[in-house]
Amino acid sequence: MVDVTPKEPSHRRAVARGRVHMQPETTALVARGSVGKGDVLNVARVAGIQAAKRTSDLIPLCHPLLVGAVLINFHIDDTYIEIEAHVDTVDRTGVEMEALTAVSVAALTIYDMCKSADRSMTIGDVTLWEKTGGRSGTFRREAVDPELDLGL
Repeated sequence: MVDVTPKEPSHRRAVARGRVHMQPETTALVARGSVGKGDVLNVARVAGIQAAKRTSDLIPLCHPLLVGAVLINFHIDDTYIEIEAHVDTVDRTGVEMEALTAVSVAALTIYDMCKSADRSMTIGDVTLWEKTGGRSGTFRREAVDPELDLGL
């Protein structure tokens, strides 16, 4: 692991996004709350929050952090569900991995809950969109494709 002990704790935030692509019938089931396993988005939200808090248990060289806040939002389109995770901490290292892990596990949870209705789903577009704080300052991804920047 990188030695972060000389660094001063500071407020850090990361925003990540990802998508689960699926058939329009599947997004309609999710929107109506008609998936057999239950409320897909609420379960995916809890899974993403848990994942953000446990990232250092999953990523071998990732520092354990005291995660101060995790917010997960969803946008349902005709052929995909977009997931956006915001993670905040006051610590010596950033929370990019926590935000990316939250999105990834939320996406996997959506897949798991919907797989009986749609085996053709794909998970993709998992991307860091923003990070603030720390020595390297602020990073914000520029939307190359306006469809990717939904402004959640």
